[in-house]
Amino acid sequence: MDLKQLIQQYLQEAKLMQVATSMENQPWICSVWFAADEDLNIYWLSSTKRRHSAEVIENRKVAAAMALPQNPQDPPRGLQIQGEAELLTNKIDIDKALSVYSGRIFSTEKINEFMSSSENPHRFYRIKPTQFVLYDAIHFPGNARQEYIL
Repeated sequence: MDLKQLIQQYLQEAKLMQVATSMENQPWICSVWFAADEDLNIYWLSSTKRRHSAEVIENRKVAAAMALPQNPQDPPRGLQIQGEAELLTNKIDIDKALSVYSGRIFSTEKINEFMSSSENPHRFYRIKPTQFVLYDAIHFPGNARQEYIL
């Protein structure tokens, strides 16, 4: 089983992830809708007024997780991710985020509405993963924990 292909499959199947940030030795976690590109970069759209958005600016090191089964009787599958996050400011990066995010989570019109809000502006963020830990009791029943380092 090719781990990169399996990770890409997970990233296509899941839509909600938890992002953990940290400032001054105090962790914080939140849930965000995400999309990923072919290079395993992960994008999300979030209000610039949220705590996690402010913390990414100060400390780029993040962790993220997504679980695929939503029923306890299903075999466990999920991803844990370590990497660096950033607010996207370059038009090329924003256009890339929009291309993978639009239609998967929200329509382009809804995204533009979020981004142009004067009261609660949203921006795209990206995680460039450095490590994935995949837990998959279906594909790897004897050793469900697999690591993929970029």
